[in-house]
Amino acid sequence: MRHGSDSHEPSDRPPSAPTARRRWQGVSAYLGVGLLPLGLLVVFAILSGVGIFTFTYGKGLAYLSSDPRGCTNCHVMQEAFDTWQKSSHHGVAVCNDCHLPHDFVGKWITKADNGFFHSMAFTTGDFHEPIQIKPRNRRVTQGTCVDCHRDATHEMLPHDTTGEQLMCVHCHADVGHQGRRRTTVTPDFERDP
Repeated sequence: MRHGSDSHEPSDRPPSAPTARRRWQGVSAYLGVGLLPLGLLVVFAILSGVGIFTFTYGKGLAYLSSDPRGCTNCHVMQEAFDTWQKSSHHGVAVCNDCHLPHDFVGKWITKADNGFFHSMAFTTGDFHEPIQIKPRNRRVTQGTCVDCHRDATHEMLPHDTTGEQLMCVHCHADVGHQGRRRTTVTPDFERDP
């Protein structure tokens, strides 16, 4: 065995930066792409893998359906599901009927928006218990109430779009979720304590 600078013995040291760079350049040349696109491809592949795992583990397909049991994948939604089953709307409306706009584009945008923020909040544990509706979703539920009951509400709505409108849940707080805490809703759709 020869000793010296031309030794080919394996080393326990990690490869030096120039050696690692040459390896990436070799892979890059083999694939016919530059280092930046290759790096972006690796990052995209990792994020896609994590996303697919999370979607599968979290039973993501259930959220694409209209089945109310899909909403109970998160334990914080169990109370909402239980109170909906006791409500007057149980036989005529499911979660999507009241909590998503009725137009195709609005429905899927709201579903994606809520899915992202719900999964982030439930994963990090950063949410209020019991769960509370956010102002933007309160506006959606108000719109669906008015849409479904337009024949009865037509005369009650302001004729001017800038006019203030009393929220349906101001008087009908437990129609969708029987026994939920009665709330007062302020004009900016916030829930009062």
